[in-house]
Amino acid sequence: MPPRLTPRKLFLTFLVVICVTLLAVSKYQFSYFANRKQQSPLDLENDVEVSKRDTLVLEKEEIKEDIFEERKEPVKPSERPFFLSGGTYYPSKTKGPTRLFPEQADGDRIVDQLLYVPEDYQGFDTPEKTILLFNGLGAWGQKSGTGTFHQCPVNRCSLTADRSKAANADAILFKDHVAYPGVERPMNQVWILYHLECPYHTQSVKDPSSVNWTATYRRDSDIVAPYERWTYFDPEVKELPLTKDYAGNKTKKVAWFVSNCAARNNRLQYARELGKYIEVDIYGGCGAFKCPRSDDKKCFNILESDYKFYLAFENSNCRDYITEKLFVNGLEHDVLPIVMGARPEDYQRSAPEGSYIHVDDFESPQDLAAYLHRLDNDNTLYNSYFKWKGTGEFINTYFWCRLCAMLHAPLVHRHYEDVNDWWRGPGVCTTKSWRNADFV
Repeated sequence: MPPRLTPRKLFLTFLVVICVTLLAVSKYQFSYFANRKQQSPLDLENDVEVSKRDTLVLEKEEIKEDIFEERKEPVKPSERPFFLSGGTYYPSKTKGPTRLFPEQADGDRIVDQLLYVPEDYQGFDTPEKTILLFNGLGAWGQKSGTGTFHQCPVNRCSLTADRSKAANADAILFKDHVAYPGVERPMNQVWILYHLECPYHTQSVKDPSSVNWTATYRRDSDIVAPYERWTYFDPEVKELPLTKDYAGNKTKKVAWFVSNCAARNNRLQYARELGKYIEVDIYGGCGAFKCPRSDDKKCFNILESDYKFYLAFENSNCRDYITEKLFVNGLEHDVLPIVMGARPEDYQRSAPEGSYIHVDDFESPQDLAAYLHRLDNDNTLYNSYFKWKGTGEFINTYFWCRLCAMLHAPLVHRHYEDVNDWWRGPGVCTTKSWRNADFV
């Protein structure tokens, strides 16, 4: 017969079980909080950011019909790169394959170039690269020396306009046309052709195989130099609830500021045809309305307060050719841009999603006018074109920083077999709509 448990023994056994349980719980809590203390501040911030992102996605899915809700800020990284407003993060050395040139990565590669620091870069111990501005410093608004590069992640570069240094420069930058320095060209010297205007307004290169790199607005340039570059704060947040009625108190339909009445793409003829079906007010030398360029602020105030639509028509229909007509005249103001110029897919890559209307999405000016009338009568639909506001910004692309970094990258000998064919060959421009393009 087993020994009988007395009340005293039962009590002692109960105390032992309680003590063992408390000891186990205390050990688990200590281990948990110890691990949390070892977690870096960045890890803790990432936990918060993940929580914010989950909340934002949930809020986005639950948007009601009322579009004028309290605006929620998009998810922002805990530390922004230097090229975003308020950014403080500067990159460290890049390891692995580079993503600098068109054959190395898709897209414009601008961010890759901004964040590139060669593995062997040693700061002030790295030899300086000299860049000769063949057209002079004034053509670029720069000063000689190293000052242009002081805020760059890779800053061991210097500018000069002294053509006597042509034989020793690491790179020669030609603006709009290539001239010959008159000295023997070193094997490792890079010749760079920069174009801001479209092929219709630039010269051909006499020796089309002499150019090593291109720097233009085209996405397939070696150094893409667009008029503007849109960047989302968070690629997953491309629209926000609205806090403003962008249609409110606007009584007029379409406006256009224009002075060149003989553009190759027949934009004036298109606008006049559009005007047969909807009100189009043309300001400047090509129309009946006046607003002097000397008072741009007043003109844009009229645009924002009175008009719902703006014709952001380029003077040429060429690949990737999208200028301040969209970015400054249109998107920087509370008006819906209607665009003509680059291909529809070019605008899709360059502008905020859902921020404009492309003429090539419509069979004719009459069809476009019918849609504009629909927008004019539907404030909710019209306002949906402004949900992109606040989701990102047009960044400084730091052309000089990117140029300096790429000159310090391992040198790959490359040149264009025929830069003229690349710049102005078949498929680059059209005199008509891209829907029925006649390539020239």
